[in-house]
Amino acid sequence: MAAVGAAMDDAVPNSPGTPEVPAVGPGVGPGVAPGVAPGVVPAGGPGAGPGVAPGVGPGVASAGGPGAAEWPGGARPAGLAGLAGLAGLAPREQLRQLVAGLAVVRGRVTLASGRLADYYVDLRRVTLHHLAAPLVGHQLVDLLEDRGLLVGQDYAAVGGLTMGADPVAAAMLHAAAARGLDLDAFVVRKDAKAHGLQRRIEGPGVAGRAVVALEDTSTTGGSVITAIEALREADAEVKAVAVIVDRATGAREQVEALGLPYHYLFNLADLGLERPA
Repeated sequence: MAAVGAAMDDAVPNSPGTPEVPAVGPGVGPGVAPGVAPGVVPAGGPGAGPGVAPGVGPGVASAGGPGAAEWPGGARPAGLAGLAGLAGLAPREQLRQLVAGLAVVRGRVTLASGRLADYYVDLRRVTLHHLAAPLVGHQLVDLLEDRGLLVGQDYAAVGGLTMGADPVAAAMLHAAAARGLDLDAFVVRKDAKAHGLQRRIEGPGVAGRAVVALEDTSTTGGSVITAIEALREADAEVKAVAVIVDRATGAREQVEALGLPYHYLFNLADLGLERPA
């Protein structure tokens, strides 16, 4: 029986387009108008960047448009109905729509396992997107705060196994800095370097520090658990795991079995997706 969904690590399409620099302004950083999330601008407005047509998200190929043929099996991102409507929405809803429009790729794809799937979630199209990345950082900082984990008090650094966690950690670092908070990021290598300093965990040291392990989305929890093990070996105190999308495929249970809370921003229902069979 064909699998219903697939994680980003299972299949990776070629993605055209170059992310633009997000608009930064006061409110969460200097220049954000009231009611508008950091970095989110109306389509065609100031800061939208060249080549962004009203009603079309940058880098999102319309059906049959440029780039559509690059998606395996004719699959492609769902796309956005338009950017102009995002400005009046709450930041979390802005991010939800961006995730649903940019990261959810529908269509028949063949996974590395040889199985077929009806969709997969490519969150790097969100975490490396000029509008979505700032929202990712702020929403995860807010999520952890709502769960009783405060930057600088309950955790001092964030990161996870390269590479899915890398842009997520960077987004949180910048979101915290915009609020005047000190938060470091780190990168956990799959294996320690065989040369140079031969480090397994790159960035400011984590020994003796409270950290949160990150992933963009997790299917079985394997990647984030690898990061947790490396962090514990480095004498870091892992406080929790946080992801953008929970796929309801066992990751939460695996993480909680290690005695750690598992936090996520969105589940499959939030994105209009069914739980994998």
